[in-house]
Amino acid sequence: MKIKISLIILTLYTLVMSAQAELKPATQPSAIAIKDGQTLAFLGDSITAFGSGPGAPSGFVNLVISGLNTSGLKITPIPAGIKRHTSGKLAGRIGIDVIAKKPDWVIIQCGINDVGGGAQPVPAEQFIKNISGMVDQSQAAKIEVMLLTVTMFTEDQNHANNQKLVAYNESIRALAKDKHCLLADVNPLMQAAVKLPDGVPVVTPKPNRIADDGIHLNPIGHQIMAGCILQAFGLTDAQLQAAKAKWGDIPNAMKVRGVVQLSLRQVNALEAVAKQRNQSIADLANKADAKTWEALIKGAH
Repeated sequence: MKIKISLIILTLYTLVMSAQAELKPATQPSAIAIKDGQTLAFLGDSITAFGSGPGAPSGFVNLVISGLNTSGLKITPIPAGIKRHTSGKLAGRIGIDVIAKKPDWVIIQCGINDVGGGAQPVPAEQFIKNISGMVDQSQAAKIEVMLLTVTMFTEDQNHANNQKLVAYNESIRALAKDKHCLLADVNPLMQAAVKLPDGVPVVTPKPNRIADDGIHLNPIGHQIMAGCILQAFGLTDAQLQAAKAKWGDIPNAMKVRGVVQLSLRQVNALEAVAKQRNQSIADLANKADAKTWEALIKGAH
């Protein structure tokens, strides 16, 4: 049997988190801004949708709630992410999905679809107008607001859409300052995380580090996002480290697989074994992988 392990270079957790620690959000309170017992709405697109719920244990929404809980704050989340939504669509549903539910806080995340992620591009001027309107509605309802800068569109900063996002993100930073919102400036953290450390050879095609498809975050990307949000809320470095330590033990957080090449005869044999056990070949492979990875991890200690 010929086994070829595909070389997927994942950013070392310590390198990613040290890059995050070097960059501070634009607005950070002197104490933790969100309080025990409050509710927190997460309004966004697919990045938010895929970062919440029981199917996303390492999604940023769940990580934020976990991180706040580690700091002694029990916060109730109100997930409101819908895939493919632009700032205009968020503005059209914020009344029902957020304001009507009377949260204490709302985090507004969007922009990838505005710049061209499968939708009609929304000019930067209209984009920030939509965001500003949502901030005004929220503040009029006595809801505190945190704004997020837009994540990356592919992991190539030279991509045309990433260049367009420079103006979007500058306008978000200015709006946060003007409207007295908290700001989680995630974009520069993402850019720092995708840069190859010195001495690491460039391979083609270059593996994605924070978003497996270049847009939707993987667990590493979600941790960067969550850490930035917690920092913007005002968690201390010690509190952030405690939160990240807990994240490290989340089960089933990330899939790491090799590529196994088999002959047709071997595949047929596996199918027969799988049928006898009332399983699929994927079930067999997952169990075999789990035992192999467990042995490798034990050997690393």
